[in-house]
Amino acid sequence: MSHKTLIEIAYATPGRQKIIECEIEPGTSPRDAVRQSEIKQHFPEIDLESCDIGVFGKSVRPDYDLVDGDRIEIYRPLVADPKEIRRQRAAQGLKTKKGGGAVD
Repeated sequence: MSHKTLIEIAYATPGRQKIIECEIEPGTSPRDAVRQSEIKQHFPEIDLESCDIGVFGKSVRPDYDLVDGDRIEIYRPLVADPKEIRRQRAAQGLKTKKGGGAVD
């Protein structure tokens, strides 16, 4: 009898978040674990085949070996490219301070 691995799948939008506990077979890839979870029922907009995922905030290889307690996070696409926003501010002559906003 094989020991199952207990992990979590996490996804959040600005308005809500969901963490689902899952039992997976040893050797299950992170992407397959996300596919097997019920996260799509809660967030049908997620494209499980192309979304960026990681474990505890770090990108992982497709063959990453999940261990008990790992939390797979599904990342949303950025709404705006931070580098582009900085370029636009610089072009307008605006300075930024920690926390954003113009500095006089």
